[in-house]
Amino acid sequence: MPGTNLTREEAQQRARLLTVDSYEIDLDLSGAQEGGTYRSETVVRFASAEANAETFIDLVAPAVHDVVLNGKSLDVAAVFRDSRIALKHLREGDNELKVVADCSYTNTGEGLHRFVDPVDDQAYLYTQFEVPDARRVFASFEQPDLKATFRVTVKAPAGWTVISNSPTPEPQDDVWRFEPTPRISTYVTALIVGPYHAVHSSYEKDGQSVPLGIYCRPSLAEYLDADAIFDVTRQGFDWFQEKFDYAYPFAKYDQLFVPEFNAGAMENAGAVTIRDQYVFRSKVTDAAYEVRAETILHELAHMWFGDLVTMEWWNDLWLNESFATYTSIACQAYAPGSKWPHSWTTFANSMKTWAYRQDQLPSTHPIMAEIRDLDDVLVNFDGITYAKGASVLKQLVAYVGMDEFFQGVQAYFKAHAFGNTRLSDLLSALEETSGRDLKTWSKAWLETAGINVLRPEIATDDSGVITSFAVRQEAPALPAGAKGEPTLRPHRIAIGLYDLDDAGKLVRRERVELDVDGGLTEVPALVGQARPAVVLLNDDDLSYAKVRLDEESLRNVTEHLGDFTESLPRALCWASAWDMTRDGELAARDYLSLVLSGIGKESDIGVVQSLHRQVKLAVDLYAAPAWRETGLTRWTDATLAHLRAAAPGSDHQLAWARAFAATARTPQQLDLLQALLDGTETIEGLAVDTELRWAFVERLAATGVFDEDDIAGEYERDKTAAGERHAATARAARPTPEAKAEAWASVVESDKLPNAVQEAVISGFVQTDQRELLAPYAEKYFAAVKDVWESRSHEMAQQVAIGLYPSLLVSQETLDATDEWLSSAEPNAALRRLVSESRSGVERALKAQAADAAATTD
Repeated sequence: MPGTNLTREEAQQRARLLTVDSYEIDLDLSGAQEGGTYRSETVVRFASAEANAETFIDLVAPAVHDVVLNGKSLDVAAVFRDSRIALKHLREGDNELKVVADCSYTNTGEGLHRFVDPVDDQAYLYTQFEVPDARRVFASFEQPDLKATFRVTVKAPAGWTVISNSPTPEPQDDVWRFEPTPRISTYVTALIVGPYHAVHSSYEKDGQSVPLGIYCRPSLAEYLDADAIFDVTRQGFDWFQEKFDYAYPFAKYDQLFVPEFNAGAMENAGAVTIRDQYVFRSKVTDAAYEVRAETILHELAHMWFGDLVTMEWWNDLWLNESFATYTSIACQAYAPGSKWPHSWTTFANSMKTWAYRQDQLPSTHPIMAEIRDLDDVLVNFDGITYAKGASVLKQLVAYVGMDEFFQGVQAYFKAHAFGNTRLSDLLSALEETSGRDLKTWSKAWLETAGINVLRPEIATDDSGVITSFAVRQEAPALPAGAKGEPTLRPHRIAIGLYDLDDAGKLVRRERVELDVDGGLTEVPALVGQARPAVVLLNDDDLSYAKVRLDEESLRNVTEHLGDFTESLPRALCWASAWDMTRDGELAARDYLSLVLSGIGKESDIGVVQSLHRQVKLAVDLYAAPAWRETGLTRWTDATLAHLRAAAPGSDHQLAWARAFAATARTPQQLDLLQALLDGTETIEGLAVDTELRWAFVERLAATGVFDEDDIAGEYERDKTAAGERHAATARAARPTPEAKAEAWASVVESDKLPNAVQEAVISGFVQTDQRELLAPYAEKYFAAVKDVWESRSHEMAQQVAIGLYPSLLVSQETLDATDEWLSSAEPNAALRRLVSESRSGVERALKAQAADAAATTD
């Protein structure tokens, strides 16, 4: 249906014609407990620049009852088609449109999502509108640059709570009438409805008072650590308002932890929705609290960058997301009293790893991507838009200076409040405050794709004194199928010289900061210095580039990676080693040896957990198949040894317990999991609580130890939404043809599962030690994926397209089958991109396996 898409040209034409003034939206949700459809009535007031013009308004609805334009009823059958209502014969100047429709609740996390909590059998609703889903709830001009005010009225079941962008009013006869919002975009409007539990507070400073609210389902209320969430929120208010020099722009700030949320969170103006897995039901490591805090701060930053000032079109989506990512992590790193001053370590080891992976796929694209239509943007919430963009902003801050950067941002907010902008508006403000010409920088960094590699070139004399030092910059060829040309870029980097002290620790002796540009940059400041044990390019992680170590530095890092006294250089070296493994420059078995030699000294729990994930991926996909079982045995034995040696009750103990559960394989190891579950064996300090129990259960199910009755018994212990998801994962993980067929049918042959349960089933279906069971489903995947894509909503189809691709079947046959499908199936651009990305993963794994097979170590 062409009407479900929207091209940039169509949006530009509509924006030239229209100025939207206001929406009045009246929703009857009194039947929400039962589900089905609900009545949606929208009155839109807008101006047309031309007389007798025509345009359209967007609406996704099973039935439209009335369309009234300027007092004249239109023939619904004639004007409503393909999710658009045609509007003709507009008056020059003011127009008024009224649309009455029946809209549908969803279970896909798009539009108005409806969820029934198995604990209390109550329905809970929330909206998710980014990118084009406000039109599922009310008729709207669905593009970011047609801002308007929104007045919402809702009829809800008795005893429920209704939250929207404006402050919550007192209901009259179960009708909630909200005051109009400021001018905002359709995609950041919001509605959350249900018998939610609430905690209220306020942000108070220098006469400013902002009401704060935190909401969750009552079944999660006992786990809601509201004080900790309020603390992070207030930290963000303090830091952002100071750095932005612009007061929080909305009347209140609510944070709502909602069920079955597809993303981490959403920056609805004054009513942020957050996935309720962030209300921790069981013990988690500090890394989880750090990630949650970053999410909270990320969404709060959006209140200024995204909601107050919004991109004109989705090609500048990266500005929203990269800015929010950079400033949220900077707030954690620099705000007084922050609990996570080492947040750039986490960024280097997780976000940037994501960016490097994304930037080496055939779908790599410039940060400022070419967004032709909504299909493009829907698949563009990726590692380049978030992580590479944030890395480049960090580089920009180093390039222009932090004070100058935020002075430019302050001017930008003041000039464009409640309006829409392009990248050029921000760059102009930054040029004004920094004195730097950013046009060349922008072209090199924002308008080109691909990644650079930095290598040191060092010469020393016989006494070990540096006689020459240069930084070599390379621009590798872009992946096959990617658009663009390799580009050498200007980098602002630091070079760290690290010596081994008498205690065997690697300590930074010298730091030199400089601009690197072109193929070779001489560094005369380091000539005459004694050669250090380790030379670390891009120390402090100022720029975005793959970094390689010289031969002597690599040898010392291999022996002493865990001996850096600071967490960030360790993270940078870990990341470099992982990147070398993915590139086939370091054998998977050697990467495992490196991790085993250094991970015991790694104090940063976030880095430890990243290494756990990366080792498992390396052994599962990058190790030569003939050596894989040897590697898994070494790793699993190590996880158990570290589990038993970890400090009782520590984050490291919990992390090692989860790592052990992920690959336990021998009868003795599986017996231990079962004994820990039933309490016949204990490990001092390890609480086998609800979530850890499920980790053990899922592994026991995947190895055939637990059957359906065992899984059902565990669900009876935890008859909650989370328990339902875990049970679905465990059932799909069972190593039988019947279990696989049942899981496949529930996801591919039926569309009845809600989004979160479908995701859980896919997670269980794909087990790395069940390749033979999964092999027949490769052909089934290619036979079904296009139909699924064309018949399901975007979120549901994307889960299938990515999650069920035969990524574990690393073979030329998988590549050939993918190529055949790509050439014959004629998928649309979005589906082609997702399948091509998955194909790239198999191709990379094949090369890495060959490199591992050629390794001389055993």
